[in-house]
Amino acid sequence: MFQTLVLFYSGVAYAAEAMEVMILSFIGSAVQSEWNLSPHEKSLISSVVFAGMLVGAYTWGVVSDNYGRRKGFLFTAIVMSGAGFLSAFAPNYISLVILRFFVGVGLGGGPVLFSWFLEFVPAPSRGSWMVFFSFFWSIGTILEASLAWVVMPTLGWRWLLGLSSLPSFLLLIFYSITPESPRYLCMKGRKSDAMHVLESIARMNQNVLPSGELVSDRKAEAAELEENTNGFQGTHAEQVRKSGSSLIGYLASKFKCIGALYKLLSRKLIRTTLLLWMGFFGNAFTYYGVILLTSGLSDGDENCKPIMLHLKSKEGSNLYKDVFITSMAEVPGLILSAVIVDRIGRKLSVASMMFATFAFLIPLVFHQKEVFTAALLFCARICITGSITTLSIYAPEIYPTSIRSTGYGTANSIGKIGGIISPLVAVGLVDGCHKIAAVLLFEAVIFLTGMAVVFFPVETRGRKLNDSL
Repeated sequence: MFQTLVLFYSGVAYAAEAMEVMILSFIGSAVQSEWNLSPHEKSLISSVVFAGMLVGAYTWGVVSDNYGRRKGFLFTAIVMSGAGFLSAFAPNYISLVILRFFVGVGLGGGPVLFSWFLEFVPAPSRGSWMVFFSFFWSIGTILEASLAWVVMPTLGWRWLLGLSSLPSFLLLIFYSITPESPRYLCMKGRKSDAMHVLESIARMNQNVLPSGELVSDRKAEAAELEENTNGFQGTHAEQVRKSGSSLIGYLASKFKCIGALYKLLSRKLIRTTLLLWMGFFGNAFTYYGVILLTSGLSDGDENCKPIMLHLKSKEGSNLYKDVFITSMAEVPGLILSAVIVDRIGRKLSVASMMFATFAFLIPLVFHQKEVFTAALLFCARICITGSITTLSIYAPEIYPTSIRSTGYGTANSIGKIGGIISPLVAVGLVDGCHKIAAVLLFEAVIFLTGMAVVFFPVETRGRKLNDSL
């Protein structure tokens, strides 16, 4: 019962995030037409959202790991809902870009809710629970495509922006009843608060807590930090000798944002962190690229006559239909992920689905009929959805509680760099009649990302969550 309520609350947030991202497929052309924007200005509307997410993901991760999960997602909900709603009233292009940037900052808090929910579910079925959680992203994308299909032809893009911001307000309405993560509380030494939360959960589930005492790895974490700062105790010669590492350790102990990054790039985690960053960059670049290609290929044909990848010019309603159909691919993508994630593991799941995406996009280099192109994009969307969903399960599992939100948030931030570049490629190259180059670039990124996933050092299937390094 309790896990279901937590799933619903965090899922609504995930659906709201998906809706704000899916808007990028619809408002660009409408705003460009109304304000006579250049292709670069049009693509910037999408890119600034990802730039904001890049800032927000790391920022809210640090806030969440140091001040609590609840504070993290409270601020994200306020920023996302407020800026999203005000975007509908933007009087000019500059104000719209600024507001969409702040929407992105709010959207960057998604990893906080992901980590919060993860810390409430049992290890043996964690993969399946997280896939169920990811279904809300698909619900959000399908809802946004349906909303755009109804609203855009009649009411316009401003109404779409306003209506799409409403789900974010639900997070504020029900915020007061959300509990703090007991794992986080225990890690911070607040065992009595953690016990209070666990007792409330047990009562709601009509169960009884087992006897015993709560324990965490907090002391090990403290010892590690103390060791990092020991270089500042002793003789001057010792300080000079250890200055290379101890200075960083000292700064890490004094400044939380530096400390979190220091841990992520420590000797124990640097390989995992760098490969995970590559994985998120490639997955996000491809995921948003497939979304934008669905509309970009259609819009681009109105401005040029390509030799290959030719699609007939479409009416706006057909564009919404195509995006709606490809959005439906999210559902089988999540079902595929749910079936294999706890059977073959996270690494093999992500790698296999990345290489399958690679295979589905290859035919787009050549001349295709409209139906076949839509089918290929549909299948690619299935695979990349399953891939990025499974990678998003793997990332918070690999990091300890003390830096879980920061680690996942930072990886997500690197993914947003891919999201920033992807609209420039998908919109810029396609609008410039360089569609073959766009597809080949996506293929290269997909292949390199798949290889990075193969070299992930640890499989997390069935593994318990750790509290510290």
